[in-house]
Amino acid sequence: MGHGGNVIDELTTDHREVEELFGKIEALPSGHKDRKLYADQVTIELVRHSVAEEAYLYPAVREHVANGGALADKELEDHAQAEQIMKDLEGCQADDPEFDRLVGTLMSEIREHVADEEGNLFPRLREACPAEALDKLGDKVRQAKRTAPTRPHPAAPDKPPMNKLLAPGAGMVDRVRDALSGRGKPG
Repeated sequence: MGHGGNVIDELTTDHREVEELFGKIEALPSGHKDRKLYADQVTIELVRHSVAEEAYLYPAVREHVANGGALADKELEDHAQAEQIMKDLEGCQADDPEFDRLVGTLMSEIREHVADEEGNLFPRLREACPAEALDKLGDKVRQAKRTAPTRPHPAAPDKPPMNKLLAPGAGMVDRVRDALSGRGKPG
C-alpha cells in the first residue's frame, strides 16, 4: 500500500488489492488455513485504508462536495459495520464455522462500499475538488496508511481531530503485535 497519484487513484488501487485478496480467499476450499492468512491481510489493508479515508478523504468530501456531510456519514457507517465484522473475524480460525459466514459478509459489505465510492463519491469529488488538492490528499493518505493501525478498533474515534491523534499510537502497537505474532505474513 502506497502507490502514488492523487487520492482517488491511490484509494482505487487499494480497492483492487483487496479484491485480489478476496479472490484468493474464494479460490480456497472452506476450512483451508490460508483463508485465515488472507483474511488477516485483508483486515490489515482495510483498516489502514479506512483510517486514511476517515482522516483525509471524508473531511475533503464534507468540504468540497454538495451534500458531502451526508455522503461522508454514510461512508463512516459502512466503515463501522465492516470494522465490527473484522473484529469478530479476528477471533476465528479458518476451520471455525463462523469464519465462512463472517468473511462472506465482509466481502459483500466491502464490495458494495467500493462500488458506491467508485461510482458515486469519487466522481463527485473529482468534479468538485481542484486537481492540486486531490494530489495533496493522495500524499496525506499515503502518509496516514504508513502509521495507521493494522487491527480493527471499533470503539476508536472515526472523525478528526481525535482519529488523527490516536491512530498513529494504535498503529505502532498493532505493528509490534503483528511482528511478534507473524500476523499477515505467509507462514
